Amino acid sequence: MNIFKRTPANVISTEDALPGREAPIQISGKHFVNGTSMKPPFHAQMETIIFGMGCFWGAERIFWEVPGVYTTAAGYSGGTTPNPTYGETCTSRTGHTEAVLVVFDPSEVTLEALFKEFWENHDPTQHMGQGNDHGTQYRTAIYGLNGVQLEAAKASLVAYQAKLSESGFGEITTEIAEAGEFYYAEEEHQQYLAKNPYGYCNHGFCQVPYS
Repeated sequence: MNIFKRTPANVISTEDALPGREAPIQISGKHFVNGTSMKPPFHAQMETIIFGMGCFWGAERIFWEVPGVYTTAAGYSGGTTPNPTYGETCTSRTGHTEAVLVVFDPSEVTLEALFKEFWENHDPTQHMGQGNDHGTQYRTAIYGLNGVQLEAAKASLVAYQAKLSESGFGEITTEIAEAGEFYYAEEEHQQYLAKNPYGYCNHGFCQVPYS
């Protein structure tokens, strides 16, 4: 199987996906935790990458706490339905996975540091799900915005797979692909765990340290 394929097996086809809508979901665009803008344009020195780690509530908190990360946003990526809603995405009929947009300053935090947070805080060996959450909308993914990010992501996957294999764990199922459209999730999902400190989160464990 090609682990870097654009559309993994079991993801709904474009022809069968929900039609979506022309108008995007309207959100404030202001990060609830740090007050930064979640929407472009960003400062010229910033870079952007997108991660899928299962439920985006816990995944987003991991990254907004990383020094050097300017802003984060919860949304939907990797699918075909335009401007999907949360309810639609939860049906697995949009092709999207719940994802986190991470805007960072590369002079303050490296891609390797972000990959460490990614690999160590979810189970990349679980196919089409995370913990008790099952479905293509919870698949593990890295969507890069340029060739440097994609090659770095592939190299980090190979390196982490070696560590997992040494410890008796299975094969990584993470999709690595060029980023398509990122659709912002509804306001209630943005920085959810800051607004709901006791809300659901299944992130934070580590099978094997990345480094």
